Amino acid sequence: MAMALPATFLSEDQFTCSICLEVFNNPVSTPCGHSFCQDCISSYWDGGRGGGRGAKFYQCPLCKESFHKRPELQINRTLKEITEQFKQMANTRIPMDGRAGGVEDPNSHPHHHYHSALSPPQRPGEMPESVFAEMMTRFQRLQTSGMPYATLPHPNDPCPQSPSPVNAHLSFQAQNNEQHYPPPPYSPPRRYTLSGPSDSSPNLPLCPIHLRGLEFFCRTDNTCVCSVCVDTAEHRGHAVIPAKREWHIKKSQLGIAEVELKDLICEKERKMEEIHNSLREIQVAAERETDGTVCVFSKLISSVERCQAEVLEVIEMSWRAAERRAQSLLRELEEEIAELKKRRTALSQLALSEDYIHFLKMFLALSTPQQTKDWSSVSVVSELTSGVILRTVNQTLERFQEEMRKLPEVCQRSPLDQSVPRPNPKIRRVQEYAADITLDPNTAHPRIIISADGKQVHCGDRHQLVPDNPERFDRVVCVLARQGFNSGRHYWEVEVGGKTDWDLGVASWSVNRKGKITISPAHGYWFLSLRDRTDYAFRTEPTTNLTVNLRPSRIGIYVDYDKGLLSFYNVEARVLIYTFTDTFSDTIHPFFSPCTNKSGRNEAPLIICPVAMTE
Repeated sequence: MAMALPATFLSEDQFTCSICLEVFNNPVSTPCGHSFCQDCISSYWDGGRGGGRGAKFYQCPLCKESFHKRPELQINRTLKEITEQFKQMANTRIPMDGRAGGVEDPNSHPHHHYHSALSPPQRPGEMPESVFAEMMTRFQRLQTSGMPYATLPHPNDPCPQSPSPVNAHLSFQAQNNEQHYPPPPYSPPRRYTLSGPSDSSPNLPLCPIHLRGLEFFCRTDNTCVCSVCVDTAEHRGHAVIPAKREWHIKKSQLGIAEVELKDLICEKERKMEEIHNSLREIQVAAERETDGTVCVFSKLISSVERCQAEVLEVIEMSWRAAERRAQSLLRELEEEIAELKKRRTALSQLALSEDYIHFLKMFLALSTPQQTKDWSSVSVVSELTSGVILRTVNQTLERFQEEMRKLPEVCQRSPLDQSVPRPNPKIRRVQEYAADITLDPNTAHPRIIISADGKQVHCGDRHQLVPDNPERFDRVVCVLARQGFNSGRHYWEVEVGGKTDWDLGVASWSVNRKGKITISPAHGYWFLSLRDRTDYAFRTEPTTNLTVNLRPSRIGIYVDYDKGLLSFYNVEARVLIYTFTDTFSDTIHPFFSPCTNKSGRNEAPLIICPVAMTE
């Protein structure tokens, strides 16, 4: 014989999926005992939360128990039949205490008031005694037919070992050795009538319009309302539930968000440690390279002092470049971690708040997933760890006399180069990324003259009559290319011939083009300069002066946007002139300046040449 259980212990909460917050649809149960809609738990795992494709484990969204192998979930047919009956009865039941929302209808039939006085108050989602009795009869039929008992976890139940009231009742007539749990004590909710609240709490906030307690929450408008607001035109037909129930549901979701933030912080901290380790290895390698190089050169110190200094400079530049890269990444990671920790602290404090009005106001902003950078492919690398410089020095000593003048250039390796010298120089590899570059007349200074094919540029003697476009430079004698890059690798070559002055490189599309311009990477300009035929420099603040032993007549320019890398090559000599690393945040365009004519001494044009693969 079935045990009599008050209807107030059986509510829609026990039939609700904790992921979609709706009544179960094709319910399945995890090995830890929690139940979810089949589509909900599949989407949760497929979407990468709690495991998913490529993960080594799968987690229960409620208790966070992990499974190394994705559980094979079968539809719980007992639970499915129960929830289908619940939906059918909930849709056909007759309310016995007046209108929805708990407000009595003064025009209702007296007979209805009679039933309302005899019946205990019901919360939204609860079933009347008559519906409950019918459901218990159907449950008994399921038991006598030998079907397994259903597990109906509460959406806010954090522990898989704690059965819900429905579970305890369904297990009453199960095996004699099965443990029973008494239903928790229940406090009836407050009722509101036209005359006011019947048992209003003194701490309950009041509706500013109707001065009634804000005990309901409108999901449609995302706000707390009183019992009178529920029946107004503003909220009629909206999804309205008790505010405290919504509070508990949101707190459950808050716990999941806090765990995800904790995992994200751990991932960022692991990346920081990886970068620290890489930096330490590079530092050790730099010290090792320096010591080895000094040892080799000390044997011939009288004749190779200048060469030694140049090689040490290459090592120092490589180490500094790696250090700048690492420090930039570390600062960015520290900022992300600090922001995540701040958000986690706010979530923890909000979870402890007993003021559900404040909680619901702050919940939406704090529970929204924060967009962060994907660090999976970020690393700090340097050619120093390969030992290429020291090996090159030892190999070169055998042919020291004839190779002395080339030694610093051979040792000066780019991050694009590999540790072992190869027959084909690195310039051949960057030539594989050749781009078709043409000049943009709309950006050209009025004295700039561009050929019809857009491949040559030189400075004229006087200003031309051209429109004063916003994108046109009016002070600096220069021009940008039509092509812009915001990702990938690109390479082009420019014939400089015997010009005494020129500037070549890249510039951000958003740079200032009017009046006096500050030239530096911080202001969106990255380029190599030649002045007075012999003075080479990269335009930083202050200017980085360069020693170029072999005068180039053709310059190769290579940019790797994603790595923030810009390199300049002497194409004929097949050697690297200079490499600069930075972070590009805007679309960049090739930059050309033939400089002024200087009374005919610098009138030759800059020519964008077709890239021929160097043998």
